[in-house]
Amino acid sequence: MIRSLSSLIDAFLPADGAPPRSIGAFLHWALSGSWKWLTISAALSAAAGTAEVITALLLGVVVDSALDTGVTDYFADNLWLLAGTAAFFLILRPLLFGISATANSVIVSPNVNPLVLSRLHRWTLGQAVTFFDDDFAGRIAQKQMQTSRAITDVASETINTVFFALASLIGSALFLTTINGWMAIGLAAWLACYLALIRWFMPRIRVRAQGRAAARAMVSGQVVDTITNIKTVKLFAHADHEDRAALGAINTFRDRVIDFGLVSAAFRFSLMTLAGVLPVLLIGGTLWLWSVGAASAGDIAAAGAIAIRIAQMTGWVSFTLMGIYANMGEVEDGMHTLTPPHTLVDRKGAAEITEAGTVAFDRVTFTYGREEGGIRGIDLTIREGEKLGIVGASGAGKSTLVALLLRLYETEEGAVRIDGRDIRDITQESLRRQIGMVTQETAMFNRSARDNILYGNPGASEEEIVAAARKAEAHDFILALQDFKGRRGYEAHLGERGVKLSGGQRQRIALARAILKDAPILVLDEATSALDSEVEAAIQSALERVMEGKTVLAIAHRLSTIARMDRIVVLEAGRIVEEGTHADLLAADGVYARYWQRQSGGFLDFRDAAE
Repeated sequence: MIRSLSSLIDAFLPADGAPPRSIGAFLHWALSGSWKWLTISAALSAAAGTAEVITALLLGVVVDSALDTGVTDYFADNLWLLAGTAAFFLILRPLLFGISATANSVIVSPNVNPLVLSRLHRWTLGQAVTFFDDDFAGRIAQKQMQTSRAITDVASETINTVFFALASLIGSALFLTTINGWMAIGLAAWLACYLALIRWFMPRIRVRAQGRAAARAMVSGQVVDTITNIKTVKLFAHADHEDRAALGAINTFRDRVIDFGLVSAAFRFSLMTLAGVLPVLLIGGTLWLWSVGAASAGDIAAAGAIAIRIAQMTGWVSFTLMGIYANMGEVEDGMHTLTPPHTLVDRKGAAEITEAGTVAFDRVTFTYGREEGGIRGIDLTIREGEKLGIVGASGAGKSTLVALLLRLYETEEGAVRIDGRDIRDITQESLRRQIGMVTQETAMFNRSARDNILYGNPGASEEEIVAAARKAEAHDFILALQDFKGRRGYEAHLGERGVKLSGGQRQRIALARAILKDAPILVLDEATSALDSEVEAAIQSALERVMEGKTVLAIAHRLSTIARMDRIVVLEAGRIVEEGTHADLLAADGVYARYWQRQSGGFLDFRDAAE
């Protein structure tokens, strides 16, 4: 029954639109869909806070009744008062606090965190690759986790503390007016000083918390970057260098923590001094009123209970407010990192496509915003079913062509077209579903071998997975895999980025994934570069079968892998300088022929056979 309350907020409800970049609007965006239950939880917390004032009021009434009635007939004359007081303490008060705690702990907190995190993650996934190129992966992940946790804490603590305290203070002020108006004025004056102190300290706490959050995320980014590239660190014997880099980031974080600690300590000291004033003010004032006959002994007890409770609550509230403002600083820091507008989006009315064939680059220029690099004025058409080889030195623009086809970047001039349609008029997701790709830097998830292959077609059967692995010459080595948890074969996990596999094994898994995807356009970007000659020869026939009927773009430095393509283009400095079949280009004795002549003797033999 109680557990079912946890579903009252949809923890994975998509956000409405893009995240705003001002803190108030961003919080509203992050929490939309949960406001109804946040409001109810706040009202329940306020009711629990009001119960604290009623506690003091009942204490005063009981004390006055004891003084007025005397010992002999006290229980008989005040039975209903005592029974009501007991019922309040044993039933009503626990019930109010229990319901309030349930609302916050079961309905709000478990749902707000995944609600915010899922929205931030969805928005981040929609960013262009340049967003990820310009930052640490660990830092981005840290920001997502940090921001969702901070918003959850702000919501939870605002309900738990702010509304509880406000109800207690308002109720206390109203109760003190029944004793004497000056007592309520005294509380109001104290409260004004309290709020002034908070107003002065909180912005400083927020700024320093923001700096602390940024420094913490930088430590995470630095450490994750080092661990991600640990083999390179060890290969170059740069453990000391990485240690110094990490210590530099950690030291900056330490400095920001000290900055935060200094302002935090000053705030707590000032607030505790002010908190000590309240019992003196309220109890002393009520005693004076009692001395002149303007207050009862019960009033003294009630005012004392209120004063001590508020003084104690001041420390709790101030500590919580400090946490809320610190979390607001972390939210702002995360907001600035995670909410830039998407720079590469689907056009309004972009269509879904379910098939693809001809690929055309129509006077395409893309230079990454620099004077050099990229491609310039490319006119190139790959007919449906044609197999095109792309050759060029590093930096010639080969991978840029592929990135533009996948619309990972937006062309600066010209257009890329699929079957005559500008790919900007096609949804990115449906475009990429039509393209299978195997790259030199093969991406692997730290998941099972099966899951990594299945990524090509999540709906594939077990038989189809194994068939794809066999075609890619991956089945046998997969059966021999075993991870550190003892999982074997297709269930074995491959480690982060597939570090447990050799380069050739990773590429064969990637080939199996592409085979399973069975997309009409196939891109091979140095797809066999990590394979030894024997394995490459075994896979070559499988690749040729996979390429049948597909439009193929194959990039290779090892020219033997593309010599049998229908057509080959040669890129230099971002432009097409030669185009033709393998035999035509050799006969032209130009750039391609020069590349070919630099290959090993084995490839020269292949040339002779081809000629």
